[in-house]
Parts: sequence; C-alpha cells; structure tokens
Amino acid sequence: MNHPEIDELWPGTRFLASGGAFPLGTDSVLLADFAIGSGKIRRIADLGCGGGVLTILLLQKFPAAEAFGIEIQPTAAEQCRENLKLNDLSERAEIVTGDLRARSDLAEAGAFDLVVSNPPYFPSGSGYTAPEAGRAEARDERSCTLEDVCRAAAYLTRWGGSFAIVHRPERLSELCCALTEVGLEPKRLRMVTPKPGAAPSLILLEARRGGKPGLTIEPALTLFNPDGTDSAESRRIYHLE
Repeated sequence: MNHPEIDELWPGTRFLASGGAFPLGTDSVLLADFAIGSGKIRRIADLGCGGGVLTILLLQKFPAAEAFGIEIQPTAAEQCRENLKLNDLSERAEIVTGDLRARSDLAEAGAFDLVVSNPPYFPSGSGYTAPEAGRAEARDERSCTLEDVCRAAAYLTRWGGSFAIVHRPERLSELCCALTEVGLEPKRLRMVTPKPGAAPSLILLEARRGGKPGLTIEPALTLFNPDGTDSAESRRIYHLE
C-alpha cells in the first residue's frame, strides 16, 4: 500500500492520512484521555475501531495492555493495521474485520477490562450524510445502532470492568437507557464545550459492568479560551505543553 502522507498527532504518534477510514478528529483523542477503566487495564476492546486512533492512543496510555479491535469496513480495518505498524504496536493488537452485532465476530465474552467506542452519532435517515460510503457508515447508524454498540460492550466487558464512549449530548438520555438495559451502569459523565459558556458539543460517558447506581458529573472540558486559543486542558491532552 502506498501512503505518501502521514499526520503526526504529537511526537511519536503518527497516522496515515489516507486509506478510507474516518479522518483523524478530536473525538477519539478526548475519549482516550477520558477513559480510565477499573483496576489494572490488561485487555482493551475498541468497537468500530476505524483507522485505529483510539486503539493506538490507549495502547500508549496503558503500556502493559493488549487490544482487540473490530471494524466492519475492510479498508478502515486495514488502515488500522497499517497505523499499528507505523507506531510499532502491531504485536499488542488484534484487528478483526467483522460486525460487532455478530457474536461470532467478537472476542471472548467478559474478557476485557476496558471497552471503548467512538460510534456513529446519528440515526440512519436523520438528515445530511457524507457522500463517501465509508464516511457515511462511520457517521450514520446504518451498520449498527446505539443499542447494538451497548450490547456488544456489555458482552465483552468483564464484571467490574468499564465501557467508555463519546457521543452527542442530545442522545444522552437514550444512551443511558441503552446502557442500563444491558447491565452497564453509567458512573462518570463529562460534557465537552467549544468555549466557556457554550452549549456542549460532545459527551464523554463511562459505565461499569455490575456497577451500583450513582453518576458523577465532572467539570466540563472546554476546548478553547474566549480569545480562540487552546485551553490549558486542550494543550495538556494534545501534548502542547
């Protein structure tokens, strides 16, 4: 495969700029920073891993961990494998081209300490969609619904383990209902706002398998200062300090 362009997220973390996967964006970077998990993190699963941004950032964050990624788009799954090679992480990850709705495509039940997902945000047919088929599938729930993602996460997460997800704020109620329905208790919520005083544009939510009821709402993550410069927390997350 010929990939002439490489994006460097920060020194030592690089991604191919082409290959058909959904482009490198803020959402996965924020989720990787937010995801903590419960206890020692030895095994991580990434549902809909795309080009592997979230998988790679978590493997760097948890150097003793191994990862399993599942991606329905063959070109995106192959780009994920290439990105793992680019970051010298291939030996610590298994990437499967498959459907997270099919148990036969998933790994062993209850085998993961931390499960994560940056899923499609919008119900199929809800409005504008991307003209490219791959990006449209990553944006719209044409291959899996929010409920499908939560069911797969519950299947893979060990008892006491965590599932972390990034999504849109207008779907928070639906997300919490879908999680509790499958035995994942929402435990930690953080809103992401573009600037002080603005409405949230994203939510970061962590749920626990078998957790007791009780949700902690953390202070909002603000990406930019009033003058448009990066906030101190954005600079920390993006290794700019």
